[in-house]
Amino acid sequence: MSSHHVVRDLQEPALILANGAPCGDELLGQLLEWSPFTLVLDGAIERASQLGIRVDAWLGDFDSGSEQTYAELSALQPVVKIEAPNADKTDLEKGVEWLIAQGHKAVNIVWATGKRADHTVNNMMGLAAYSHQINWSILDDHSRVFEAPNPFRKWYPGGTALSLIPVGEVKGVCSQNLEWELDQLDLSYPQRSGSSNRVKADGFVTVERQSGHLLLMECWD
Repeated sequence: MSSHHVVRDLQEPALILANGAPCGDELLGQLLEWSPFTLVLDGAIERASQLGIRVDAWLGDFDSGSEQTYAELSALQPVVKIEAPNADKTDLEKGVEWLIAQGHKAVNIVWATGKRADHTVNNMMGLAAYSHQINWSILDDHSRVFEAPNPFRKWYPGGTALSLIPVGEVKGVCSQNLEWELDQLDLSYPQRSGSSNRVKADGFVTVERQSGHLLLMECWD
């Protein structure tokens, strides 16, 4: 499935394959085409091998991935093995930290949702701590989740479902071209969030805030 497009390392987002629910072939193929570097987390190496995905690095405490699979993939091309036993952080957090240390500026993440709900929530909320160091996006067949730059501006078709979810407290959120506009609104989960909003009309949506981590979820289910 994987034949990396000719791109320059660090100029295009890296790709992390976590170990949650799989995504569709179309999404995975698009990401692999433009990802110069693929990092696989622990047990996901088995699925990557079965799908014929080129693996550049394998990270985890290796309690669920097979050394035999690693050896088979390493015979095709060098695979960096990164032992990360720190139980205080998730494999995804450790993977993102490793990419930051290697100089990567952006990363797309798949197989990070579905299956266990605690993993899904932690994956989304926990990555906010790294937003000042790397641009990250979690994608599946139904949505894309990322921390909105401040200010945020992007063109959307009218009716696109957008949710604005605060991590902790977010102060002074303002928006333009949403069905339910936010005007200097303070958001704090779970007391008040911007879930299930939508784009009012074809055109640019802008979102600004005074402070705090604000996740934006583009949904197309």
